[in-house]
Amino acid sequence: MKKIKNLVIGGLQQKIFNLVLITIIIVAAAFAAVVMYQTRQLRSLVAETNEKQHSAMEEIISSTMDSVIEKSLGTSIDLEAYIADTVFGELKGEVTMLGEYAGKLYEKPWYYSSVKTAPPDPAMDGSVSAQLLAENGVEINSPEVWKEAGLIGNMADMMETMFASARINSCFIGTENGLFLIVDDASGSKYEENGELKEFRVRQRPWYTGAKEKGGLFFSDVELDAFTGNIGIVCSIPVYAGGKLAAVAGADLFLDNMQQAVASSGDEKTGFTFIVNQYGHVLFAPEGQGMFEVKDTQHAMDLRLSEYEELADLVTDAMKEDTGVRTVHIADKAYYMAGAPLPTVGWAVLSAVETEAVQMPARLMQEQYDSINADATGTFRKNALRSQNMIFILLGIILVCAIGAALTLAKRIVNPLNTITERIASLRGSNLQFMMEDTYRTGDEIEVLAESFAKLSEKTINYMEEIRTVTAEKERFGAELGMAKAIQASQLPHLFPAFPDRSEFDIYAMMEPAKEVGGDFYDFFLIDQDHIALVMADVSGKGVPAALFMMVARILIRNRVQSGESPAMALANVNEQLLENDDPQLFVTVWLAILEISTGKGIAANAGHEHPVLRRAGGEYELVIYRHSPAVAAMEGMKYAEHSFELHPGDSLFVYTDGVAEAANSEYELFGTERIVEALNREPEAEPEQVLHNMNEAIHAFVGDAEQFDDITMMCLHYNGPTNKA
Repeated sequence: MKKIKNLVIGGLQQKIFNLVLITIIIVAAAFAAVVMYQTRQLRSLVAETNEKQHSAMEEIISSTMDSVIEKSLGTSIDLEAYIADTVFGELKGEVTMLGEYAGKLYEKPWYYSSVKTAPPDPAMDGSVSAQLLAENGVEINSPEVWKEAGLIGNMADMMETMFASARINSCFIGTENGLFLIVDDASGSKYEENGELKEFRVRQRPWYTGAKEKGGLFFSDVELDAFTGNIGIVCSIPVYAGGKLAAVAGADLFLDNMQQAVASSGDEKTGFTFIVNQYGHVLFAPEGQGMFEVKDTQHAMDLRLSEYEELADLVTDAMKEDTGVRTVHIADKAYYMAGAPLPTVGWAVLSAVETEAVQMPARLMQEQYDSINADATGTFRKNALRSQNMIFILLGIILVCAIGAALTLAKRIVNPLNTITERIASLRGSNLQFMMEDTYRTGDEIEVLAESFAKLSEKTINYMEEIRTVTAEKERFGAELGMAKAIQASQLPHLFPAFPDRSEFDIYAMMEPAKEVGGDFYDFFLIDQDHIALVMADVSGKGVPAALFMMVARILIRNRVQSGESPAMALANVNEQLLENDDPQLFVTVWLAILEISTGKGIAANAGHEHPVLRRAGGEYELVIYRHSPAVAAMEGMKYAEHSFELHPGDSLFVYTDGVAEAANSEYELFGTERIVEALNREPEAEPEQVLHNMNEAIHAFVGDAEQFDDITMMCLHYNGPTNKA
């Protein structure tokens, strides 16, 4: 053993030194091996985690985009189809009403007076007027033709009211004798430039021949108006007298607004809408849409026979039912497309959007995510390499400084990495949020790496939260509609028996809205102890606007009647009040009656509403038909006619809205007034509540699985007579 200065060679000090040195070397080597292994594991884990997050992001984006496209495009096409078909459905209802009235004229011509109608007057151009024309060669002054001209002249008032209140461009009737009565605001269009009347062969017009051949309600193909040259569609219906065709009534609807709406839908980002007819021809489409360009009938292509099978199948299916969203490939482009039928006219409306435009935001988001991920990975690798070099330097220092310092430093470096590794490994499924903790705040590259993961995780969570917020908003809208329905129902009398202390009469009413909220309403209330008011009404249109209009109209009618006004006076005043601020251009048909309870005598006014049904004691229900007044809020300055009636003990009165008579089955056959009377007479002695129950069952049995398009509202009153007093 030798001692050189303070160093003892070969002694205990050397052995301790050698032991410590060997221990430090072994520990340093082991530590280095562990660090290298942990680094490789962390790199592998980071790569695997990035791949999992990439896959999860792709899956979330894909499913979310598919859901958004399915809901937004599907809902949009359903709404567009519903709105378009509602327009044609209203046209169908107006023409049906016109045909029914014309049929009554021809069935009982002696019952009506002769009304003279003037020929077109150019000075009336721009004003609504009724005009009488005749085909060349028709002698209008002959007794037979002159008599028929006076008969159809009775339709002028109704046609003018219909023109003012409905969304039509003209309404008319053509007869087998070559007469043509039309109401429009284009009198000047009936004349040539030289001032002579245009030649017009009414019996050769497509709408006339089509209705005549079909024998029922007919929708023409898109055609040019004979007078104005505007593009439109005509709905017509034959009128028979004695089993023979007497005339054809109809109305036309110019489609300029629909063309403008479709044209404005073309946008490379939001897609476009186009409409095809029953022959597969494109009727309306935005300009510049290639194969969807609108062409005349001779050059138009039947899309059902397109060389692109996906498109052909979509158009074919859209004629029958909602197609849902499909992917359609046309040439070198792919589209998301959806279609829905317009059952009333046999057309279909379709919407399309390029998949490239839809997928662009998702692709940009994915690219941005990949870029952020690549930057984070690069930063991690660079920092990991730098940390590794630093570790080797520190190990060298540790060899010199002490084993304690080496262990302390190793612990400081390794523990945060282990914690990060464990936290990243636990990220899976919906748990994708990586949170910063004090353990990661080391002030070096480990903290930078942890912050990168935390920011990326926060962006992912925020994106998913936005999706949940949109979903919650849709659910809130549905809840508000439900509340509106409950509020509307609470405004109508709904507690029965309504007057348990009154034995002179029994009354029951019900309303079944077609949508969440409806436009029909009924009302009954005692004006005093000997008079009761009865109201049955139907607001044009559907949904929340109609419901609000309904509530205002009900309050105004009730206030007027309770103030002592007669039915006609009350309706006239309510008409003026509603027209003061009627921005939505809504109107309401009303049947209003006041019954004197002690005598059974009553006064009623009918503003464009359905005919009531009356049953005398011991007899059967029969339809009470009389001339209507125009609807309330249709035009200013209207006067309303009244008629008297009398109920005897045991009589029953049934009133209803057009949703009952126009309830249609899957074959578009209407329930009609004949079935109403038939259903009432199956149990004529029934109490009011049972009467409405029987009628409701009959309607639903007839309609079957067909969708309810209009509100169903009914009211029945049974008159027992005055109370006998000793």
